[in-house]
Amino acid sequence: MATPLTLDPEHRRRLHELARFETTREMENSAGFHELRPHIERVLGQVWQENFAPAPVPASGPIRVVAWNIERGIHVDAIISILREQPALRNADVLLLSELDWGMARTGNRFIAREIASALGMNYVFAPCYMALSKGAGIEKDSDGENAESLHGIAVMSRYPLSNVEVVALPNGKDKMMGAEKRLGSLRAIMANVLHPLGTFKAVSLHLDSHSSQAHRHLQMCRVLDRLGRSPSLPVIIGGDWNTSTHDSSSATLAILGYFRRVLMGVRHVIANHYPYPERWFERRLFRELESRGYNYRDLNNPGECTLHYDMNDLATNLNVGEWLPQWCFWFIRWALKRTDGTCSLKLDWFAGRGVVKAGAVQAVGNLKHDGRPVSDHDPIVISLRLYGRS
Repeated sequence: MATPLTLDPEHRRRLHELARFETTREMENSAGFHELRPHIERVLGQVWQENFAPAPVPASGPIRVVAWNIERGIHVDAIISILREQPALRNADVLLLSELDWGMARTGNRFIAREIASALGMNYVFAPCYMALSKGAGIEKDSDGENAESLHGIAVMSRYPLSNVEVVALPNGKDKMMGAEKRLGSLRAIMANVLHPLGTFKAVSLHLDSHSSQAHRHLQMCRVLDRLGRSPSLPVIIGGDWNTSTHDSSSATLAILGYFRRVLMGVRHVIANHYPYPERWFERRLFRELESRGYNYRDLNNPGECTLHYDMNDLATNLNVGEWLPQWCFWFIRWALKRTDGTCSLKLDWFAGRGVVKAGAVQAVGNLKHDGRPVSDHDPIVISLRLYGRS
């Protein structure tokens, strides 16, 4: 089945006209945007769904779910091999994936979600979050070629049929037209009913905003939980990159003030007791919200198990961060991290569930590399579940 065009070629060629604007308000007041707006909204409101899984077979064991931010899908061939062969990840029933490109020069203009689903023999639903007006940030700006479809989004994949697909648009934490990586749209959550032989449940792939405050991430989570409240009878598993960095990164000023505060708290103390445990203090409102609505996260994650590992010595990381932090900040960050050799790790990726119980190990799978480099800046997390009341 051929996937449909997103924007027709004429409208796609005109996207570059919008990149000259410095703010969303300025862009929205332009005549060019008013002409393109209905076409852009049509694409960003669309969901692509295809079935590559063979006929479902009976299942008796626990349901295995993997959540993974695959960093655009830059190393998609290696990611496919890992998902096929890595003992903890292979034979997953459901994949909750975030940061998947479609038609971006930085990933060879490939449709990352479709390629993964086709290679693994899984059904998929993909929702675009952003329509890109540039090639990306940092080293991505120097990618060969030009963007085609110019989309970046989120997906749910399953070995079993998917139905009742819903998408929840999340409010932006900052103006996405400010800075080098200009984009239209916002992050989204995508949810679908998985028609598993052991019972139907709802799977939610959720990516919260990194350039936002702790309060804004809480707001985004509330939007998702509000939508889930409309179908309270089904078991639910939510997984993804929630960007629980403990920082307010909605602006460079607030981010660096947050670093100053953590230095005063003691760098080693923060690295040991806050970055791995954001639910304890800085992000506690988000996690309290989950529990107040009947969602369990405590039993579905390993306490203190970090999923992103920041290295000040990594050129690509510094170039990307340098797109929005002033260069003088890097001296300060290096100074703050000098006792840890310029590295620190954070717990950003999570599961939460309602009507599900853990039925095996929960783990983050680290040290996944291709040609000596990590295949993603995040470690995947994996869990085995049973539906509550089902054997």
